[in-house]
Amino acid sequence: MNRQISFVHLTSKIWQTLVAVLGVTFGVSMYIFMNSFMNGVNNTQDSLTFSTLAHVRIYNDENTSTYDPVVEFVKPGTLINIRNKKSIQYTDGIKNTSQVISLVEKQPGVTGIAPQLNFSVFFRNGAKKINGNISGVDVVNENRLFAIGDKVISGRWKDLTYRKSGIILGKDLAKNLGVKLNDNVNILTSDGISKNLPVEGIVETSVKGIDRSQAYVNIVTARQILGKNFDFSSDIQINIADRDKTGELINQLKPLIPYQIESWQTANQQLVAASQLRNITAIAVSLTILLVAGFGIYNIMNMTINEKIKEIAILKAMGFSGKDVKNIFLTQAVIIGVVGSITGILFGYGISSLVNEVPFRIAGLTTLPIFYQPVDFIMATVFGTATTIFAGYLPSRKASKIDPVIIIRG
Repeated sequence: MNRQISFVHLTSKIWQTLVAVLGVTFGVSMYIFMNSFMNGVNNTQDSLTFSTLAHVRIYNDENTSTYDPVVEFVKPGTLINIRNKKSIQYTDGIKNTSQVISLVEKQPGVTGIAPQLNFSVFFRNGAKKINGNISGVDVVNENRLFAIGDKVISGRWKDLTYRKSGIILGKDLAKNLGVKLNDNVNILTSDGISKNLPVEGIVETSVKGIDRSQAYVNIVTARQILGKNFDFSSDIQINIADRDKTGELINQLKPLIPYQIESWQTANQQLVAASQLRNITAIAVSLTILLVAGFGIYNIMNMTINEKIKEIAILKAMGFSGKDVKNIFLTQAVIIGVVGSITGILFGYGISSLVNEVPFRIAGLTTLPIFYQPVDFIMATVFGTATTIFAGYLPSRKASKIDPVIIIRG
């Protein structure tokens, strides 16, 4: 009987019911759209970031010494005048790369390791001279970490394995130098070492700063150019299964490795902050929309009760209890919440799909990014229904306390 009365209330003023359903639909659909869009933006940002950034980096930057001969050899109270003090670099790079890699490989969760030898050079072609960087890489493992072979638009990444004297240039760097595949490019290091290298490929990473200044050579060639031993590197890049758990790996490696170990979160705190702020903004906007929709439903339910106050009084005079009256209006709220949530999910999915087709040709993208997560659909349904039930509970509680005698007497 209670359900039949609820159904009559909902269908007797269909436009009023439709407005309440549309309020929930709008809130739920915006929740799904906002979160799917932010997920897409975050995934795109992560994809661009981790195309060149490893989860953990090992490097040797300990080029200062605390040793002070003045303190050791000069008697206290002696007046000393030191002019133009010089700093001496005691260590340079990682000289035992194989040993460090062997230690890292034994740690759980490690999915890839690649040594690098990075250094600055001038790229020269005729009268053109451009400042940039060269990464000497382990060709196979570098590709395993960053899938850089997929970004080579001319030539082949794996050719660096067999043609160790070759070089792969960033797209804009090659364009600015005016060189193409199989041309030669001259490099000049800070120590004055000059070498001609044949161009074996052109790479496009979608990160302009890298495409304008970065080149890759086999790490064997890089060691030969710099005159370093066969086991020397400047960085060791590490990827792990869960990139958010870099702290565990760093704690395991610190007692074993006498070099600096840095997580991507420490090196790129602005990325972490930006990602968290985007998520907070999306959730705040979505919940605000749901709350506004809930407030609208509260007003509609309250108005319905005021309009039907005499009917409620008659129902209570006929023997309906306060609990029955509360159930009648709560049932209406549940129906509005469930129907609004279902249509909101469908509408939100439709909006997101349309946005995903909007052209957006920047940084390797072709359309605006959208990424669906099942948890967003579940949360939207739960919040949409819960908000509606709460919005309907207060008016139904008010209706349950109506005194029929006072109402009928007028």
